[in-house]
Amino acid sequence: MPKTQLFDLDGKIAFVSGASRGIGEAIAKLLAQQGAHVIVSSRKLDGCQPVADAIIAEGGQATAIACHIGEMEQITQVFARIREDFGRLDILVNNAATNPQFCNVLDTDLSAFQKTVDVNIRGYFFMSVEAGKLMRANGGGSIINVASINGVSPGEYQGVYSMTKAAVINMTKVFAKECAPFGIRCNALLPGLTDTKFASALVSNEAILKTALQHIPLKRVAAPSEMAGAVLYLASDASSYTTGVSLNVDGGFLS
Repeated sequence: MPKTQLFDLDGKIAFVSGASRGIGEAIAKLLAQQGAHVIVSSRKLDGCQPVADAIIAEGGQATAIACHIGEMEQITQVFARIREDFGRLDILVNNAATNPQFCNVLDTDLSAFQKTVDVNIRGYFFMSVEAGKLMRANGGGSIINVASINGVSPGEYQGVYSMTKAAVINMTKVFAKECAPFGIRCNALLPGLTDTKFASALVSNEAILKTALQHIPLKRVAAPSEMAGAVLYLASDASSYTTGVSLNVDGGFLS
């Protein structure tokens, strides 16, 4: 009996934002390993180029393109390039995010609030709109939004970030419903506490980490690679009848 081809991404074009490190890097590498040509993106080219180079060195296909999803002009520019260089997009992984302020909600700074909304909500939304137009023209595709367990249960001192992730979860359902007629699926990944630079304020603080682990049945922090498998499922034909779902990868936190 031959092994399943359900998880093969041969011939697919995938775009992963925030792919210079952490969860995004792990996702980009696994999608490439499964045969996709991965557009590795982050705010700065010198951040994402090494990831693309590593994929190519392993025999995969990758292209590094800088894009700050908090800047509307850059979203327009990156999709103009995707159209010109590839002519299509099969998989979009919205992973880039920001959380510039770790404080009590009453101490929220206006500029930090706006920056978080611009990247985490507006950025995801218009990346999905542009990707969706390309996918519609080519018969379909898969959009995966990296949200957070904070979108369901707000993280302490992460008020605005948690609010934006709740919006992403609902946005996922909107795109799932309205884009289904075009063959476009849209799902969300909800990572739990993961050992990344982004989560360093939590993971590197012994008191916060000890408290967090009390609420995680698996009693440990996730590795970024443990998020990538879930994204592969949502990107591939293995999830062909799955849309509008929020997939918790959280060690049991939300159970």
